[in-house]
Amino acid sequence: MGITILIDFNVVWPVMSDCITKGLASRNAAKLLLDNILHDHCTLEAAIASSSIDLSKRDRSFVRYLVATVLRRLGQIDAIINSHLHQPIQKKNIWIENVLRLGVAQLLFLNTPAHAVVTCAVEQCNNVRPLKGLVNALLRKISNNGGGSLSCQDAARLNTPAWLWDAWSTAYGGQIARSIAEIHLKEPPLDLSTKFDPEKWAQELNARTLPWGSIRLDEPKGMINEMLGYAEGAWWVQDAAAALPANLLLSALEQQNVRILDLCAAPGGKTAQLASRGASVTALDNSPSRLARLKSNLSRLQLSADIVQADAALWRPDIQYPAVLLDAPCSATGTIRRHPDIQRLKRETDVTRLCNVQDTLLESALNALTPGGILVYSVCSLQPQECEPRVERLLSSHDSLRRLPISPKEVGGDSNLITELGDLRTLPSDISQIGGLDGFYAARLKFDGSLNP
Repeated sequence: MGITILIDFNVVWPVMSDCITKGLASRNAAKLLLDNILHDHCTLEAAIASSSIDLSKRDRSFVRYLVATVLRRLGQIDAIINSHLHQPIQKKNIWIENVLRLGVAQLLFLNTPAHAVVTCAVEQCNNVRPLKGLVNALLRKISNNGGGSLSCQDAARLNTPAWLWDAWSTAYGGQIARSIAEIHLKEPPLDLSTKFDPEKWAQELNARTLPWGSIRLDEPKGMINEMLGYAEGAWWVQDAAAALPANLLLSALEQQNVRILDLCAAPGGKTAQLASRGASVTALDNSPSRLARLKSNLSRLQLSADIVQADAALWRPDIQYPAVLLDAPCSATGTIRRHPDIQRLKRETDVTRLCNVQDTLLESALNALTPGGILVYSVCSLQPQECEPRVERLLSSHDSLRRLPISPKEVGGDSNLITELGDLRTLPSDISQIGGLDGFYAARLKFDGSLNP
């Protein structure tokens, strides 16, 4: 998947800033990341990867958490700033906008001491006296008002772009749309998939086991690569919903040790699932850097796969496969709670473009199947256009293709995760009492004969 990062072993889990006060270097680093995301349209992960700022692990954790907070709360933050401005910021001074956003986020959402916030923000003004005065006065006024500015805000609505709010309201109803938007404002828990014995690792890591085998850490602490079991390759980071598509493919197979084609495989969470269950996996992706991460992750996990760098839309295998998993490039709006930059970077026009890509990839996946083979199509999207319509289009084009409905037993007994047609649909607001899920859609199909000409 293009944006979704299902295995990220370099993530530093956020450290709450009310425990410590960070310095100017951290605020400058955060501003640079925000500039890259909001002005240059770079993803948060790419901005972090390309950054050469020298900070301690603890400071990098703070910076990441601060930037994510601004991205989650951008609508509220901008509304508060604008309500305190007598006139809009001049275009030539627009760079000060992210200084103010970072300051407001620290004051109202991170409980950072006001003197530290204001002092650092003023220092970020590069000795431009009028701007220093503006920043000083505005942040002090907001600080003095405390949370009063927040009390009259509709946080869910303000922080969700209109096109997403409207799409979710139409698809799922207004109440569910609001529930989705509300859970996007919270830090998600940390989910892991294990090579074996999830109950054992749940106990070792003080975690809970979810019904389909993922384990969840409600309050992870420290760096992921320092956690018990990481070095020995016992588990990998993967949202619980992201683990379901591979499970659904495996549960439809009569035997586990079969050849499986994993299209758009990097960074490899689903490849690891399939390989750990004994499948002979061909993992294909078009990105050299993402494939490098896949190789590194599989090496740590002591798992193997045949790795192919190619465009899945053009690649034609020498053999056909009894099972194909297509986790297609998508808008990734189902992962906003983990990647809040998505709702700031994606546009409605992206969905139409991606639907065309998904149709092409589905045809390629079907061409790689043996008669009697199983195809699972999945996207981490909440946009309905990327889900059922893509599958219905494929089914209408091929008489020999049929849907294999998913049973509640395959998703931990929760029938709410299954659509009327028998497909998987998870929403961020599902199991919200224990932290929610990423938004995923998956359909399982069986190829009974030859392709239509």
